[in-house]
Amino acid sequence: MLWLYLVLCATSALGKNIHSSGVAPIVKLNDGYAMPRLGLGTWLGILTTGSPEEVQQAVEAAIDAGYRHIDTAHIYNTEKQVGKGLKKKIEEGVVKREDMFITTKLWSDAHPRDAVIPTLNESLNHLGMDYVDLYLIHWPVATFSNGSIQDVDYLDTWKGLMEAKNLGLTRSIGVSNFNIDQLKRLIDSSGVTPAVLQIEVNLNIQQPELLEFCKAHNIVVMGYTPFGSIFPQKAAESAPPPRVDDEQLVHIAKKYNKTVPQVVLRYLFELGVVPIPKSVKKNRVEENIDIFDFELTPEERNLLKSYDANYRTIDPKFWKKSPYYPFNN
Repeated sequence: MLWLYLVLCATSALGKNIHSSGVAPIVKLNDGYAMPRLGLGTWLGILTTGSPEEVQQAVEAAIDAGYRHIDTAHIYNTEKQVGKGLKKKIEEGVVKREDMFITTKLWSDAHPRDAVIPTLNESLNHLGMDYVDLYLIHWPVATFSNGSIQDVDYLDTWKGLMEAKNLGLTRSIGVSNFNIDQLKRLIDSSGVTPAVLQIEVNLNIQQPELLEFCKAHNIVVMGYTPFGSIFPQKAAESAPPPRVDDEQLVHIAKKYNKTVPQVVLRYLFELGVVPIPKSVKKNRVEENIDIFDFELTPEERNLLKSYDANYRTIDPKFWKKSPYYPFNN
């Protein structure tokens, strides 16, 4: 019933930017646009695989599997592959541009206000698009091109994003890796509430206070690195449990005829998060979106909640000297 309610609400709110149902339910943003509640992440796609074609193929497989939301960023070096994959599926008649929700992000070396629009135009050129659906400030910390910290207030950067939205280069704007104090300052100073906050959310870092703040301010939360440390080959030695072979998680997965990663994604979805799992493997891409035909019990959610250890897999401590480093608390 929850799935049906979300779809019905979304259908009444769409109109101007999403016309294909895809597989994932839709959430309405605070600016009137709508976003699919699960997307394909492309972070480190090329660096992980060594093959640009694999990222393009993953995008194509995702669209075929019913994804209508693709997440990329200027720094990922995958925008061109995302654009090529989408172009191919448009030419094949699988989707139209307006069916898709494309997110990209402004990297830290382009934070001065007058650099925002030229950098977004560069991303649009890579993507082969006239606009993106969502543009995010990737981090609140500004840097120079050599990575050293630059003294640029993210409030100035936000003004650049507001101008980009007014020009129609992006339909929605938001931020990534901001904390509650930074969000409050942004909202109070500009009068414009971000449509989306993208942060790390997985079993080991569930950020309930930040999620509650966003819920109260009608900010949709996207969750990157949704699998955290569940895969042993990718987990640091210091990473807390669980792993993918955890007996209790395996039991839940078998109950629903799902995999443990699918159970994790379903849990994040039920938290109200929009997960963006990344993979270049067709079977995993298809598996990751197949989470909308079951619902966890309160007891199962409580178990998954118990794994929260406030443990980050992504923490750029080399930025700690910046006054805008978001994780000091």
